[in-house]
Amino acid sequence: MSENEFPQSSLSDAEAPVERRRRTGGRGADRSRKGGSSSKYLNIVNTMAKSVVLSEDALEAIHDASLTILEEIGMDVILPEARDRMKAAGADVPPGTDRVRFDRGLIMDMIASVPSGFTMHARNPVRNVQIGGNNLVFAQIASAPFVADREGGRRAGNQEDFRKLVKLAQSYDIIHTTGGYPVEPIDIHASVRHLDCLSDMVKLTDKVFHCYSLGQQRNIDALEISRIGRGISAEQMETEPSLFTIINTSSPLRLDGPMLQGIIEMSSRNQVVVVTPFTLAGAMAPVTIAGAVVQQNAEALAGIAFTQMVRRGAPAMYGGFTSNVDMKTGAPAFGTPEYMKAVIAGGQLARRYNIPYRTSNTNASNTLDAQAAYESALSLWALTQGGGNFIMHSAGWSEGGLTASFEKFILDVDMLQMVAEFLTPLDVSEDALGLDAVRDVGPGGHYFGTAHTLARYETAFYSPILSDWRNFETWTEAGRPTTYDHANRVFKEKLNEYEKPPLDPAIEEELDAFVARRKAEGGVPTDF
Repeated sequence: MSENEFPQSSLSDAEAPVERRRRTGGRGADRSRKGGSSSKYLNIVNTMAKSVVLSEDALEAIHDASLTILEEIGMDVILPEARDRMKAAGADVPPGTDRVRFDRGLIMDMIASVPSGFTMHARNPVRNVQIGGNNLVFAQIASAPFVADREGGRRAGNQEDFRKLVKLAQSYDIIHTTGGYPVEPIDIHASVRHLDCLSDMVKLTDKVFHCYSLGQQRNIDALEISRIGRGISAEQMETEPSLFTIINTSSPLRLDGPMLQGIIEMSSRNQVVVVTPFTLAGAMAPVTIAGAVVQQNAEALAGIAFTQMVRRGAPAMYGGFTSNVDMKTGAPAFGTPEYMKAVIAGGQLARRYNIPYRTSNTNASNTLDAQAAYESALSLWALTQGGGNFIMHSAGWSEGGLTASFEKFILDVDMLQMVAEFLTPLDVSEDALGLDAVRDVGPGGHYFGTAHTLARYETAFYSPILSDWRNFETWTEAGRPTTYDHANRVFKEKLNEYEKPPLDPAIEEELDAFVARRKAEGGVPTDF
């Protein structure tokens, strides 16, 4: 059986929910497209008023406390070249130590040059994404060590599952970019893993993708693969950001060598750096959410400021990933009220600095269950209302990010499409107000057969991928299928339908030659 061929689930067509059977085409339950470019989900704009959890005074208190941390305590910067650049920019770098302190004026001067918005360029221009302002961009789950589906259970990541998840990301327009390796394929040696994975990103998708900052050579290889994939010169790529990296601070108050090297390599070439502290309240940050957000803000500002020390005007994003831990076990908790407050507070801070905001769709459930759905729903509510621009781990995240779930991917796609539908402005045109239909029906009638309804019934409402709207008796006769059953069936159907996006043969040839040469050179050194 090839990787694109799956046995169909035990649900026959007759047993599938009637909503999906009735609406083939048009606004059917699974409304992705194959190869077209007219999807309404390519560009999502959130014009809703943003929620706040901080008053103006509270926002300024967090801002001021963050700058006090950078001035008085500072950050440990574990890369001599980075410390040298910071010193040259005016930071306080005492000799013989990793500690760097930043004057608040220096920080504010640096972050003032971060673009408030920019475009990330894909090899298919239809897939370009706008970052900043009211734009909302969804990226697939990234960096999970495990993968799961119902038949195979939870297992270590491998290349086959990696490729399947990348294909699913390509298959839905609501997933605007890949996020990284959706699962880490440990059956590929670490010395060449980035070469195989990024080559697959170019071949299996035509969307913007990510590179890991795990050493200078991996960044350099990723930059070249991205350039080859777009078929452009290095000079053009510097004017058109085409690759992004996530830079995680080592909380508390530390930037390590590979992350700093990643900023240097990416920002110097005008590529996108997303600085994201991982501040879990009670573990790597103060136990109070306010204290954790203060530390998040200090670490994010330090990293973002460094991008501008490398190159003024380089694109960057403010990342927030503050949540709490379960104080009984120490395990991270996600989709909690505390997470929601931190997400909204982070959005307020990002808007104060006029920097695009990255956040995440999270949950801590170990399977596809009610917890997975409600924690993700609360995450999505907070990031939408809080003004998130770039949403990592939007689809497939399970077990607190340890597992990429095929079924959860489909559930998330459905929820993301619902978010997009909710954000679509309400049509109040004369035709939409329907006065003629009301006149036709009058008191006591119904609208099923009116011309107004008949002209719109196929596209009037969002038709979910997974919701089962049959009555109890019909659902029981069909074997009482669950959301898990439907998601399992849909991801297999979608993979069977997958079509590889077109790629210029000359580009593919150049890409293969580059990967083969770098492999022959040994890739990157490892200690195993």
